[in-house]
Amino acid sequence: MFSNSVSRRGVLAGSLAAAGALAMPTILRAQDKSIKIGVYGGYFKDSFDKNIFPEFTKATGIAVESIAEPTGEAWLVQLEQAAKAGQAPADLSMMSQVAMLKGQATELWAPIDMAKITNASGLIDRFVNKYPDGRVAGVGAVAWYITLVTNTDVFKEAPTSWEALWDPANADKLGLLALVSNSFLLEVTAKTYMGGTNALDTEEGILKALEKLAEVKPNVRLWYRDEAQFEQSLKSGEIPMGQYYHDVTGLAAADGQPVRSTFPKEGGIQDSGCWALSRASAKTEEAHVFIDYMCQPSIQATLSRKVGTAPTVKRELLDLTDAEFASVSSDIEPITPRYDLYQTKSDWLNQKWTELIVG
Repeated sequence: MFSNSVSRRGVLAGSLAAAGALAMPTILRAQDKSIKIGVYGGYFKDSFDKNIFPEFTKATGIAVESIAEPTGEAWLVQLEQAAKAGQAPADLSMMSQVAMLKGQATELWAPIDMAKITNASGLIDRFVNKYPDGRVAGVGAVAWYITLVTNTDVFKEAPTSWEALWDPANADKLGLLALVSNSFLLEVTAKTYMGGTNALDTEEGILKALEKLAEVKPNVRLWYRDEAQFEQSLKSGEIPMGQYYHDVTGLAAADGQPVRSTFPKEGGIQDSGCWALSRASAKTEEAHVFIDYMCQPSIQATLSRKVGTAPTVKRELLDLTDAEFASVSSDIEPITPRYDLYQTKSDWLNQKWTELIVG
């Protein structure tokens, strides 16, 4: 169970998955109504194939062919090139927030007609991705959290703040994500010490955040790209503190591993993916039916229980127990990544990150 979730994260971190299709009964394949949907490969796709797509087909009569999408920029590039030729490798795709912004720049995403999304009223506002002119480019598919994790044998009490990363008592004890664009440690620094992520609005503010974050370096044992490596070190206590995925850590704890996930008082880091419709798709109607289906509180609750993702709809609409909700989410206001920076200042940020943080 635990390794399965890590394989999902491995895909999110950049491994490529082979394309696959959900086998459908012949009678459904013969129908006109079908849609190709791209989702992250591995465990993630397996969970959708098992728990989501068959039920959607039962409810709507629309057959789903699921495509395992490569992560990062690769899928965006494929969709862009195909759209220029009037083709859609997938009609709907689950896209990262940075990819959503980059796709907006080329009008890759067909606008979503929210009047057809009858369940949209329950969505949390930040999960509706809009073009600058207000058209809806994408609708929240799933969300997940990165939190402060500790080994319970080494840390008998859970830390309460991200400030623990800076504590001199934690010298050589931390495992942190290695990239500026997936660790979101600039946002953590800004929220913890600079009054909020608005402090990153200027290059001067970003440089101040980088200077503050550089103070963490003596505490870092591992800047990790390979999640499995950090996970093993966290479980063994070799690297007893760091940042990691809340749901995966919870699964490890449920398996009896000496680990815990804590939502610091400043909030966990909430990342998410959107459903986005390729402008080259001829399946606009089916896409709207699917997005509306996925916005149902009952389906969001199923995703939380079966896939381990945080809901994109308001908590009061969900039938999740307190324990079920806590296993995937938190009521503490999250730290929301500044995706705009990773689109507009990518090269500069990567250069400064290498110079000041991981270099």
